[in-house]
Amino acid sequence: MSGKHFKAHEVSCCIKYFIFGFNIIFWFLGVAFLAIGLWAWSEKGVLSNISSITDLGGFDPVWLFLVVGGVMFILGFAGSPFRLKFSVFLGIIFFLELTAGVLAFVFKDWIKDQLNFFINNNIRAYRDDIDLQNLIDFTQEYWECCGAFGADDWNLNIYFNCTDSNPSREKCGVPFSCCTKDPAEDVINTQCGYDIRAKTDSEQRTFIYIKGCVPQFEKWLQDNLTVVAGIFIGIALLQIFGICLAQNLVSDIEAVRESW
Repeated sequence: MSGKHFKAHEVSCCIKYFIFGFNIIFWFLGVAFLAIGLWAWSEKGVLSNISSITDLGGFDPVWLFLVVGGVMFILGFAGSPFRLKFSVFLGIIFFLELTAGVLAFVFKDWIKDQLNFFINNNIRAYRDDIDLQNLIDFTQEYWECCGAFGADDWNLNIYFNCTDSNPSREKCGVPFSCCTKDPAEDVINTQCGYDIRAKTDSEQRTFIYIKGCVPQFEKWLQDNLTVVAGIFIGIALLQIFGICLAQNLVSDIEAVRESW
């Protein structure tokens, strides 16, 4: 031995445990999303009759939990290889988000048309799935809107259309979520939208929301542009911070390997 001491490279404990902790949280969130999705499907009887998946006429919100939960579970379960490639993973997500933001601005008219198609397609299937029904009701109540571009979009639903052959009691009506709210009423009147579209436009304005959900969403974005932009910038900064930490971890590991 020459008596010389070489300073060995070490992997930063802070960075290592931060990435490891994030990985564990990521995995548990994936498990939670999957559990919620499977529980919801079990309550609706889908798990006992898988063929019923194809019977869903509109978007099933449970799919969102299952897909997001599945991706998070797989990535979190990958363990060390995932942690070492964490910077690449975050970089890809950041690039996709940036690309989506640019495309959304450039093709905003196309996105509006797709949103209109999406809402109307789910209006058709409003009574087919309780989760979808709750999602539409929440959207209409929150945005204070009715249909995609107006209450007449509910003609697309077999229970609410105004055709003479429609035997439904909800004929020429709208769901209760389209109704304007009376602060004095503690109990929701679920029949408030019955026959409302058979009335004149001036009468309809008194009882239901006239504006559609697509223009109301656009208005909300314009009114809250600063908040929305702040949230996206905050998320982007967190991702950049995560990319830097993960890249430092990879650099430390490579330095340790070279010192062997």
